[in-house]
Amino acid sequence: MAIDPHSHTPVYVQLAELIRTQIEAGELPPGANVGSETRLSQEHGIGRDAVRMAIALLRSEGLVTTSRPFGTRVRETPERRKVELAPGGSVVARMPTGNERRRMQLDEGVPILEVRDAKGEVEVLPGDEVELTRPAD
Repeated sequence: MAIDPHSHTPVYVQLAELIRTQIEAGELPPGANVGSETRLSQEHGIGRDAVRMAIALLRSEGLVTTSRPFGTRVRETPERRKVELAPGGSVVARMPTGNERRRMQLDEGVPILEVRDAKGEVEVLPGDEVELTRPAD
């Protein structure tokens, strides 16, 4: 898929879709470098601002992470731990606040789960590291 500058779809959305497709197809596996802003800009004939916006969109979806000195990489899928939802418990999924994201060291785009037990006590967990299970009957 090539970027079409004459399309009604903004070029940054087109680039994000192209990279997303590569990630989903396994062409860019977890940990793979997506490419520098300069390289992506030159390769696709678009401005660096459009590349930044595409990367920001993919970061907000939790598909990539950006850090110095590594650049933008496909996000690794963390190992999940099983958390049993107790009888009478509930779960609320939401996006973290900035402070929660920093404290829990969450990548952008990763939700958190508020797991409430029957007594109303809440445990806040990273949504990408948890597999909720129900008790066996």
